[in-house]
Amino acid sequence: MSEAPPATAEGPDSGQGAAGGAVPVVHASAGHHRTGNLTKLAFGAIGVVFGDIGTSPIYAFRETFVGPHPLAIDELHVLGVVSLIFWSMTLVVAVQYVGILMRADNKGQGGSLALVALISGHISKSRYGGLVVLLGVFATSLFYGDSMITPAVSVLSAVEGLTVVESRLQPLVLPIALLLLVGLFVLQQRGTAKVGAIFAPVMVLYFVVLAVLGIYHLVQMPQVLVALNPWYAVQFFLTDKILGFLALGSVVLAVTGAEALYSDMGHFGRGPMRVSWFSFVMPCLLINYFGQAAMILGLDDAAAAQAMESPFFNLAPDSLRLPLVILATCATFIASQAVISGAFSITHQAMQLGFIPRISTRHTSEHEVGQIYIPFVNWALMTGVIVLVLVFQNSSNLASAYGIAVTGAMLIDTCLMTVLLVVMWRWKLWLAIPIIVTFFIVDGAYFAANATKVADGGWFPLLIGGIAFTLLTTWNKGRRLMRQRMTESALPLNVFAKSAHGSAARVPGTAVFMASSNAGVPSALLHNIKHNKVLHERVVVLTADVQDVPYVEPGERSSVVDLGQGFYRMTLRYGFMEETDIPLALCSTNLCGAPFEMMKTSFFLSRQTLVPSEKPGMALWREKLFAWMMRNAASAMEFFRLPTNRVVELGSQLEI
Repeated sequence: MSEAPPATAEGPDSGQGAAGGAVPVVHASAGHHRTGNLTKLAFGAIGVVFGDIGTSPIYAFRETFVGPHPLAIDELHVLGVVSLIFWSMTLVVAVQYVGILMRADNKGQGGSLALVALISGHISKSRYGGLVVLLGVFATSLFYGDSMITPAVSVLSAVEGLTVVESRLQPLVLPIALLLLVGLFVLQQRGTAKVGAIFAPVMVLYFVVLAVLGIYHLVQMPQVLVALNPWYAVQFFLTDKILGFLALGSVVLAVTGAEALYSDMGHFGRGPMRVSWFSFVMPCLLINYFGQAAMILGLDDAAAAQAMESPFFNLAPDSLRLPLVILATCATFIASQAVISGAFSITHQAMQLGFIPRISTRHTSEHEVGQIYIPFVNWALMTGVIVLVLVFQNSSNLASAYGIAVTGAMLIDTCLMTVLLVVMWRWKLWLAIPIIVTFFIVDGAYFAANATKVADGGWFPLLIGGIAFTLLTTWNKGRRLMRQRMTESALPLNVFAKSAHGSAARVPGTAVFMASSNAGVPSALLHNIKHNKVLHERVVVLTADVQDVPYVEPGERSSVVDLGQGFYRMTLRYGFMEETDIPLALCSTNLCGAPFEMMKTSFFLSRQTLVPSEKPGMALWREKLFAWMMRNAASAMEFFRLPTNRVVELGSQLEI
């Protein structure tokens, strides 16, 4: 695996995503960059992008003291922890993600796969090209574990606030959380367009409440602000070396969602997101964390220990705790919605880039191409979330499982950032090396601290990530091997066109044969002339080539080579964020002699059946896994939006 492979179109000869040699389109696709009022976009970003990191105050500060490695609730540790939270948020979120990585956009899109696609063209021929792709795929795999844990821990931690209002409500926490989570996944099929309009106002209200509660306690004890000095974090480590290191495993919960900011950059653009973060979200979060610390330090030992069971909800006076629980639950609901939508988006990207077979995808908006619903992913995530809640029972136990996926993805992003700074941007080494070393130390320390929690639940995201990584790499390698085998016996199309013209009867209409590459004759065409001994008046061999850019300019969508005798080789180019609507593209071109009429056009797809072989391609178990994935892939008709009554499938056997 030496590059981020674009998907092509033949069914495993016809459209299940394949490795291929696409030429990246280098012109900026201005039509897909977000434009509009900066304030309006920044306001919208608050509702969609910042929910994950915004709900961290509900449990992050608490888990540092009452988690797997509890700390003494005293001035040294409280100031040390809040200082760590401040500097973690500043370095990891503000500097690394918002400051540096958001500059690395692939035509406006962010995220691990978009970053890999961006940099792979620069190093694909080097010995490190394959490693970069593997890192990006593993970061993507970890995201699926994160997509299960985030809804579970967020919603459960918010509902647990009911026990602060009334301890006798404890037995209702799990049923209410499960009911909300099931409802969340059931609503996905309706799309986010209808409910998206209320996201931003709710989240703005939530962040304002965070700040107001924090300010209320900071006014009573402003001396807690001395923790802005990093010395208090250093002093914490010098006093409790082992506990200080282990505490990082919980402190990092305050920056969960940082990687989501980069992944969601395409929705609003870096400018509006930076405005939202620095002018509103970050100040509100930090004020709340410092407010929690001020509240704890203002209580006696017994009261502080009791308040630390849920410091976030104890910020509010008794009469306002129930409204705060309701507001926090709404915020976690929105945060979970954003993560689930992110799972749909990253699955679509992986599918288009050739790492995942075709999966049934529904578009839930006529105006926004990014609003999609993938039933299989939705129900798989729901199953995982329900299992998590039932197995771990409470948010504290789930928090132990949370950090490993997030810190693993952050560490991988640091590796990719290294390639970005040194190879692509060619920063001066005297500037790049200190930045790279700093983030490797910070992200590496977070990951190492969370590695100690593997036995306490960290195994779950690693298990999910391992399964996803195996599936993604098996599909990618299997597709590449299939294309190699087909290429080995491929007959040049220009030679075939000359020989076939006089050896078969021509019938009216157009035949479109889907091909996985621009070389050779697709097997469906060979089988058609062998068994039916006819050719249509116009024969188009079509390759849908997914580029390693999010969007392709309309003017560069199609290209055609006229081979004579009524034969054409056509290439349709798509970005990995676009929908591969073949009929729409064909009706928009006149490059094949005459316009396409769908009722006079037949689409021929090839479907291969794998036969076990002794060839040294993949281990036998991986061949069987790849064959299973092929059998369960969604129909090429749906993937390419082909008219169902105009499709013919022809099968063949293939050894890999």
